[in-house]
Amino acid sequence: MNWARLPDFPWDTLAPARERAAAYPGGVVDLSVGTPVDPTPSVITDALIAHANAPGYPTTAGTPELHAAIRGWIDRRLGGVSGAAILPTIGSKEAIATLPWVLGLTGPVVIPEIAYPTYAVGAVAAGLEYIASDRPEDIGHASAIWVNSPSNPTGRVLSAQRLAEIVTYARGLGIPVLSDECYVELGWSAQPISVLHPDVNGGDLTGIVAVHSLSKRSTMAGYRFGFLAGDPRIVGDLLERRKHLGEMVPGPVQHAAAAAYSDDAHVELQRTRYARRRAQLHAAVESAGFTIDHSDAGLYLWITRDESCWDVVDWFAARGILVAPGDFYGPRGARHVRVALTATDTAVDLAVERLAV
Repeated sequence: MNWARLPDFPWDTLAPARERAAAYPGGVVDLSVGTPVDPTPSVITDALIAHANAPGYPTTAGTPELHAAIRGWIDRRLGGVSGAAILPTIGSKEAIATLPWVLGLTGPVVIPEIAYPTYAVGAVAAGLEYIASDRPEDIGHASAIWVNSPSNPTGRVLSAQRLAEIVTYARGLGIPVLSDECYVELGWSAQPISVLHPDVNGGDLTGIVAVHSLSKRSTMAGYRFGFLAGDPRIVGDLLERRKHLGEMVPGPVQHAAAAAYSDDAHVELQRTRYARRRAQLHAAVESAGFTIDHSDAGLYLWITRDESCWDVVDWFAARGILVAPGDFYGPRGARHVRVALTATDTAVDLAVERLAV
């Protein structure tokens, strides 16, 4: 792992803006980081408590109960191809960051032009180059392709046809498609589709690995649970390597995750909360003169006034609101900022009030 090449942690650079926003009467409204704030549903916490007595080591592969719950969820919510191999992970970020290294990739990794920074970090930590492009077909050489739909930060949703084109291209090169789908259940004006769906992969999981998470859809970020699903050969290799690394999801968390994937009611309740906050912030930022691009799904608004993202960060901070500068996500994001929908109802009401002044 080539840690010496890693950039500074981007969120640290927001400290001056945070200080300015915090000085505003009433304090800061933090719309920068997409961390859940609503209570974890009782169906999940009850399962955690019931299995809190866990003196032995958990398995890396995960319990049969967990696998059954995830398969049921994939069938109900994603319409995925049966036969996908499943592997629990300690959240999705660690999986994304370590996949290039654990997979033993040896060439450049293609990431989206505007992208969650951990795709690039994973490549760099593995000693690899990364290429930011939304047209991997134009690159000509790579060892893997990351796709992210719905996108963090833009909320852009790729069509089944576009995802299928990327999968077909990658198969022609004999390289995997790694698909971050952590916001797949949070479609608003567009309906996301998984690479596990046969409309994307033609009923064949070869070369496909999807990454999923419970952090947002079940307000379980503190539990650190995610999973990989897809090509049995690739996922099987990852299982063997993760066994050597001791990468095991704690047993009580596996039971909580099984409860989360077996229950759809709490997800619909949380969607309703996010939809209400989204509608409020959507109207407020448009009234303040911003254009909202993409933002068809996920937990963010991707907004612009066609000026430097840091000038916009300062504009929001002067009103006691903290937002994320778009250049955190690549040079193409330098004239946008990301506004998170994950603040409390009270905080969102306060942000809307400040934006109206």
